[in-house]
Amino acid sequence: MAAAILGILNITSDSYSDGGRFLDPARALEHGLQLARDGAAMVDIGAQSSHPDAADVALETQIERLTPVVAGLLAHGLRVSIDTHQPEVAQAMLKLGAHAINDITALRDARLLALLAHSDCSVILMHSTSGAARAERSAPSEADWIARLLAFFEERIAACERAGVARSRLLLDPGMGFFLSGAPGPSFEVLRRVGELRALGLPLCLGVSRKSFLGVRPVRGVQERGPATLAAELWCAEQGVDWIRTHDVRALADALATRESIRGEA
Repeated sequence: MAAAILGILNITSDSYSDGGRFLDPARALEHGLQLARDGAAMVDIGAQSSHPDAADVALETQIERLTPVVAGLLAHGLRVSIDTHQPEVAQAMLKLGAHAINDITALRDARLLALLAHSDCSVILMHSTSGAARAERSAPSEADWIARLLAFFEERIAACERAGVARSRLLLDPGMGFFLSGAPGPSFEVLRRVGELRALGLPLCLGVSRKSFLGVRPVRGVQERGPATLAAELWCAEQGVDWIRTHDVRALADALATRESIRGEA
C-alpha cells in the first residue's frame, strides 16, 4: 500500500521553511485545503516552531492562531493533526474535533499523557535527542542509532499503555535533522536502516522535508532542497514508511502515483 501523505501547515512567524506565510487565517485555511486537493490524507498544523532558534509563543496566541483554521478544515471534512507538546493547546483542538496529536516530545509531559488517555485520537510519538521541546544543534554520538530508537520507543510505548493510551493509537517518528543531530550522518543512517523500526509493529511517520542534512552534499539553501527532499521521501516509501510528512504534497503525490504506474499498480 502506498504511503499516506501528512501535509505541513505552519501558522508561525519563524518556521525555518515558510515562517510568516500563513499567519493570516484565510490564507492558512486555503493552503490547508490546497494540501488536501494535492493529495494530503491529513493536514498537520502547528502554531509554534521547534527549530533551534525559534521563539516561544504564548498558549493563548497558539490557540487563537489554530482555532479558525482547524475549525475551517474540519468543516470541509478534512482530517487534521495538531503539532503540539502542550496539553492546553491539545485540549482546545481536540474539543474542535482534531484527529491526531503530533508530539515532538513523545508525551513526556504527564499532563498531556493523561489528557490523551481520555481521547480516542491518534498520537504521533517523535524521538528527539533534545531534552527540550525544540531541536538542538548538538552532535551526539551513538554506536547504533537504530538500537537507540528502538529502546526509546519501547519505553514510550510502555508509558503510554500504562497511562491508558492504547498501542493501536500510536505512530512512531524517529525525528530527523537537528532532532537527531547537528551532523548529517545520523539522519542518513536512520534513513538507510528505517525498515528495522518496523520490528516494533507500529506505523512509521517520517518528516525529512527541506531539512538541513539534505542541504549538505551538495550545499543547498532551504528553498533549494526540493529534489533532495523528494529523493529521501521516495526512499521512505520504498522502505514501507506509512506516513510521510511534507511541505511539497503535490510533488510527492505525483511521484508516488508515477511509481505505482510504473509498477502496474494504478
